[in-house]
Amino acid sequence: MHIPWNMGRIALAFVAAAGLNVVSAGIGSAADDRGVRVVRFLGEQRLPYGMEVKGTTLGGLSGIDRDPRTGTWYFISDDRWRYQPARFYTGRLDFNGVSGAFTGVSIDKVTTLSRADGSPYPAYGKADAADPESIRYDPVSRKILWAQEGDRPEEGRPDIPVSDLSVRWTGADGRYRGELQIPRNLRMTNENHGPRRDFGFEGLTFAPRSIAAIVEGPRFEDGPSPTTKHGAPARIMVWNRKGQPLAQYAYPIDPLPAAPIPPSGHTDSGVSEILAIDDHRYLALERSWIEGVNYRVKLYEIDLREATNILTRDSLMTRMFYRPVEKRLLLDLSTERRQPTQNLESLAWGPRLHTGEQVLVIGSDDNFSEGEATQFLAYALRGLPDGR
Repeated sequence: MHIPWNMGRIALAFVAAAGLNVVSAGIGSAADDRGVRVVRFLGEQRLPYGMEVKGTTLGGLSGIDRDPRTGTWYFISDDRWRYQPARFYTGRLDFNGVSGAFTGVSIDKVTTLSRADGSPYPAYGKADAADPESIRYDPVSRKILWAQEGDRPEEGRPDIPVSDLSVRWTGADGRYRGELQIPRNLRMTNENHGPRRDFGFEGLTFAPRSIAAIVEGPRFEDGPSPTTKHGAPARIMVWNRKGQPLAQYAYPIDPLPAAPIPPSGHTDSGVSEILAIDDHRYLALERSWIEGVNYRVKLYEIDLREATNILTRDSLMTRMFYRPVEKRLLLDLSTERRQPTQNLESLAWGPRLHTGEQVLVIGSDDNFSEGEATQFLAYALRGLPDGR
């Protein structure tokens, strides 16, 4: 995770909590003229709390994506069979092709995800349970790829079995179609090794020639979770299109933007989604929940080109130097007028407008809570490749 920045584009020194390894990253400001730019807000839509779709309870939407050929949108729920089995929804988001105004959202179909044997994933706390967090539609194969966090025991819940995080293919019917190879350093354990509980794969994206996913926060071997005084590194995992591992890169998560109230209060900070711009640049949605403060969310553009490949490094707390990805702030969603900030977890490209602007949709997970919202925010962006 990364350490604070000053004005403009500066070099950032990140020192691990143990004071052992030192790396550097470049950070730019939203005012930078280079790269992607958020140029205007297109609108907001919300869905009712507890909305029913085909006999299921809609909520917990943690990932969204769009089929550019048909305009169909995909929405994955992180319900762990509190209401129904692991599933995704399909529907539409409506935009005015001339003005770009975001005018509506509808969801009308639900599909249950199945395991290799055709059965639904078991409920929370059982072996092989799934915690879906991101979904992507592949226009090449016309299959769907989805990522889930897995699970492991922890203090207070020693009965929870180890379930590995995964990235799996499914058809439009929800049936299992294979999965990507997960490196040993990203496998769940019942010890203080590998990904932390609830900090497995949270974001997933297709690049033109690769697939990438990000674990939400630091592995045990990579350092402690963020505080107001220090950030921490999350790992971006990159595969080729055959699902074979190519590389890992360190994403420097910011220090917490505020202290919890009371000081002993709970915090949860990390990367909730990534979205490819091209083979080496992504958008990254960085989100914190801080007790007594609420959500804080920022949108970054990141660049992998100068980052160190850490695939074979089991720990980032050693004396070995490495360079994390470069990140540049595009938008601080916590300062927008649409308050309070929601639990924003989704990023997806919408249509290209007649103006040449590219639509970006950011969605929230309501945690199946009446006090939160299923919200979709749409923005117009410039500076993207023509093929995006």
